[in-house]
Amino acid sequence: MTAPHALSAVEMLMQFRARKLSPSEVWQDLENHIARCEPLIQALYLYDPETARAEAKAATERWAKGQPHGALDGVPATVKDNIATKGAPMPLGTAATTLTPYAEDAPPAARLREAGAIIFAKTTMPDYGMTSSSLSSFHALARNPWDRTKTPGGSSSGAGAAGAAGYGPLHIGTDIGGSVRLPASWCGLVGHKPSLGRIPIDPPYVGRCAGPMTRTVDDTALMMAIVSKPDWHDGMSLPPAKIDWSGLDATVDGLRIGLMTDAGFGMPADPEVKAAVEKAAARFAEAGAKVEPVAPIWTRAMIDGLDKFWRARLWADLEPLPQSERDKVLPYVRQWAEGGTQVSGAEAVRGFGQTMEMRKAAAKLFSGLDFVLSPTAPVPAFPAELSSPLDDPAKPFEHIGFTVGWNMTEQPACSINCGFTKGGLPIGLQIIGRRFDDLGVLRLAKAYEGWRGPITTWPKVA
Repeated sequence: MTAPHALSAVEMLMQFRARKLSPSEVWQDLENHIARCEPLIQALYLYDPETARAEAKAATERWAKGQPHGALDGVPATVKDNIATKGAPMPLGTAATTLTPYAEDAPPAARLREAGAIIFAKTTMPDYGMTSSSLSSFHALARNPWDRTKTPGGSSSGAGAAGAAGYGPLHIGTDIGGSVRLPASWCGLVGHKPSLGRIPIDPPYVGRCAGPMTRTVDDTALMMAIVSKPDWHDGMSLPPAKIDWSGLDATVDGLRIGLMTDAGFGMPADPEVKAAVEKAAARFAEAGAKVEPVAPIWTRAMIDGLDKFWRARLWADLEPLPQSERDKVLPYVRQWAEGGTQVSGAEAVRGFGQTMEMRKAAAKLFSGLDFVLSPTAPVPAFPAELSSPLDDPAKPFEHIGFTVGWNMTEQPACSINCGFTKGGLPIGLQIIGRRFDDLGVLRLAKAYEGWRGPITTWPKVA
């Protein structure tokens, strides 16, 4: 039998309704599981088992009366460090941040609480979310449960590790260049980066999204139904939409799907990664989709422009700090950001202008396609002690070629496990849809999940 802590949220709720399992029983099992595993993977920040125990007891009493408080009552969940929670500080992964408690929940956390979820911890991240690893000047080094010598990815590092380790079913990360999808890929999870504005977030920013990280597509859809509700805190929040997130059954017959295995810049796809993605694409073709190879649409100029803009943006945040505080920032991130001192205002504007070029390229591509498939990451998970696969702040974005563009074009993109390397590391398939077609993307993910079957070999950390 599946242990209570390892059940999906959908399964937990079914058992709560049938009174075969209670939130207290789930929490006690999860608390014991975390006690065994957390010293080994270090995924959590502000872990609060005492409050979670009390909330689980209250949820158990409500379910016993047949009066659950919301659609997720009693289900354990985590949110990333950089998603504000009331009364807690938000260090952003860096020792340079002043630890000041926040007055209110950010929208994703608020929606989870309103639905009755038990937010028992926040999850770790690297400094300012600016690497795809778990290295942080503030948090302990998080490790990948599939292989603890490897990174879980980033910047939603702890969320990826927690999901793979079975720290409950529901986790929320954030993504501005791949920070939900990359750790999802490297940890074997489903990670959905929604259309910009689909999930309100505070503070909002160009390309920055919050997104679910779960073990199943159904749990991702369940979370989307909760956290996609509009919120005034996000001026880029999309209008209310009547989306049946449970309606994931759909045919792929006749769909026009592009297969992109070359990002156009950066690291080429590892042969094992490419083979797994091509095998996944063949399943869509067997089901009746018209799958065709497509050439890369991103260019070196695009990523170099973003690099200059983001360096200048982070330096604008670091420059006002006293030197003693700047010195606390992870050296890799600080060195990268210091490159912003050499970026003129005109160069920063031109760099940001590359996002418009990305939009043009994507619009042209999708004028003849319904969806695009690609690797999520070009390589499997890399050593935990590195900040990026190349570990070179002069070449920081060589591994995000398949992910970053879709943030700038505001399109939905989901990563789902499509196999493993010979060494047992997960490989992610990325499914990209037209702007606002989050449901379509999840339908394709659900179809593929059905062909693939459930993952039954989740790592046993301890």
